Amino acid sequence: MTLFDMPLDRLREYRSASAEPEDFDAFWAKTLGEAREHPLDARFERVGTGLATVETYDVTFAGFGGQPVKGWFVVPAGTAEPVPVVVEFLGYGGGRGLAHSHLLWASAGFAHFVMDTRGQGSGWAPGDTADPVGSAPAFPGFMTRGVEDPETYYYRRLYTDAVRAVEAARSHPLADAARTAVTGISQGGGITIAVSGLVQDLAAVSPDVPFLCDFPRATTVTDRTPYREIGNYLKTHRGRVERVRETLSYFDGVHFAARATAPALFSTALEDQTCPPSTVFAAFNAYAHEDKAIEVYDFNDHEGGGAFQQAAQLRWLPDRLRAR
Repeated sequence: MTLFDMPLDRLREYRSASAEPEDFDAFWAKTLGEAREHPLDARFERVGTGLATVETYDVTFAGFGGQPVKGWFVVPAGTAEPVPVVVEFLGYGGGRGLAHSHLLWASAGFAHFVMDTRGQGSGWAPGDTADPVGSAPAFPGFMTRGVEDPETYYYRRLYTDAVRAVEAARSHPLADAARTAVTGISQGGGITIAVSGLVQDLAAVSPDVPFLCDFPRATTVTDRTPYREIGNYLKTHRGRVERVRETLSYFDGVHFAARATAPALFSTALEDQTCPPSTVFAAFNAYAHEDKAIEVYDFNDHEGGGAFQQAAQLRWLPDRLRAR
């Protein structure tokens, strides 16, 4: 695959046509307010992993609707004082995986909180969190579950879980709440951007080849899943395009990015047909904090930078977390 999207100079100037709902802030204030009516009830249970360099905790906390969400909390072995915490969100279809799977951030000296993804966790890594909320008929996958109303849309629940995950991570005595970063790849990157606009006191944000950005362009420029799930839904439910677009506008990373208050390191890949670079740049260009950078991988698809991007994050993140 060669380059299929805009040239890089146009990407750096591109702005999304996604229309922000007038009640965007009110919708999210109401959603998070309702979630916080339920006790967070974050519980951390130490588990054995056979690893000598980290200590791992099985986490349960109350997400959207007070419903239980699982996670892992990993710290360097022997940690006695609070350390900066990195909260990670996962890619589409995956769950939190096994307890020994998460080593990078704890190995770098940070606490690491991995949020399980409700209803997913059966694609590439197992998960342990159900999504007990039903929806109207949906195309297989998660992109169209409840997509005709922002109140019922799947990502309302998932974004709310993510905000509560930050609160749960910060509640652990070994987490320095003032030095919290959020990160994730693909869907996890899209959730990261959403959290950047919903949590106003983060220290750093690092979305990697993020999904869930610039829906008007994404749903028309690529035929890859998961975005294609929306087109397949509208192929069957003719005449509902505007209703679906309106719902998606409440969940578009572009609008969350415009509210961000923390430094950010993005990444994109110019041959990425799953999360096209124009959709990533739409969020990056809208991102409100002046301390922002984007790593561009010219000849990569959705694998993006892989370990090279992790190396870039390991160079970039410590300064943002240790400076506070």
